[in-house]
Amino acid sequence: MTEGRKRLAILGSTGSIGEQTLEMVRAHPDRLEVVALAAGGNARRLAEQAREFEVDLLALADETAATGASMPRGSLLTGAEGVCDLVRDSGADLVIGAISGVAGLRPLLVALEAGIDCALANKEPLVAAGPIVTDAARQSGAQLLPIDSEISAIFQCLRGERASEVERVLLTASGGPFSRLSAEELAEVTAERALDHPTWKMGRKVTIDSATRANKGFEVFEVHWMFGVDVRHIEVVVHHQSIIHSLVQFHDGAVMAQMGPPDMRMPIQFAIFYPDRVANELPRMSLPEIGQLTFAEPDMQRFPCLRLAFAAARAGRSYPSVLNAADEVAVEAFLNGRIGFMQIPELIERALEEHQAIDVDSLGDVEEADAWARRYVSGLI
Repeated sequence: MTEGRKRLAILGSTGSIGEQTLEMVRAHPDRLEVVALAAGGNARRLAEQAREFEVDLLALADETAATGASMPRGSLLTGAEGVCDLVRDSGADLVIGAISGVAGLRPLLVALEAGIDCALANKEPLVAAGPIVTDAARQSGAQLLPIDSEISAIFQCLRGERASEVERVLLTASGGPFSRLSAEELAEVTAERALDHPTWKMGRKVTIDSATRANKGFEVFEVHWMFGVDVRHIEVVVHHQSIIHSLVQFHDGAVMAQMGPPDMRMPIQFAIFYPDRVANELPRMSLPEIGQLTFAEPDMQRFPCLRLAFAAARAGRSYPSVLNAADEVAVEAFLNGRIGFMQIPELIERALEEHQAIDVDSLGDVEEADAWARRYVSGLI
């Protein structure tokens, strides 16, 4: 371990965010060191990363994939508990939370409870368990930093400002690949088409969530829990160019916006080096080349996942946990060809309608609501 370098534990290292984080390590070897890597089931890629970055502490969440897997260095922890153990043993200065879905919740809580700062890329922990996550950070004094581009934009706009002076937050949405399709055309969308996002390079789950607008709904929870903004003061605006990543309006009418090319490496770097801004060789923005920036209201009739997310956020209690779990099950079924694209919001809505809400005071409450939603939606499918 080299003196002066920030030690990173990357959870979800073989996914899109994990790979782009490793690009940042390659670009700044004098300032960053990888001390732990955890992946889902891609043992081959994890082994390659371990070899390149000389990492001994490794984990695979998928125990089946871990069977017979051979790592070039160190030992291999396995299963969900193995990922949590990796966090405990890492000695990291910063945990990068990029595990897809609610599976990232427990290791995130382990890190925060240990007082380790966390840079969060996946939204699901704050959707399913926002009050528990933020309370863990508050109790230990650990920082919870956003990697998601829109949430990073808001974080940057609020830097040095008083939260009490925020009038509203404007979350921008690219519109996804299907913003101009009719309801009839949306019903015919295939998984292959939905995975071809025109702007952002993302994982499979988040790409489908972007296409349904569930992803934008999940960001409402991130804004609410990270910055304490009332859901009533959060709005979504469609911005196809993805140049303005989000905006904050203050109660004197002033609006601040964070702009830049649609490149996830920028918010990743900002989170890693926060509070410093570090020079890099990433692409720069040219306003004359962009020419025009356009905005539109979101269509919550054609894309009901956004409407459902706002409803769950307002209702609170265990509804957000159900929203998240129902979405995970439905998206997986769509990717496997078992349901159609527009059945994703239908299944989520039915789960929210049938759920008997409970108060969420512990991780056990979250897991109870999550398990109910998974059983219910799986039964419908």
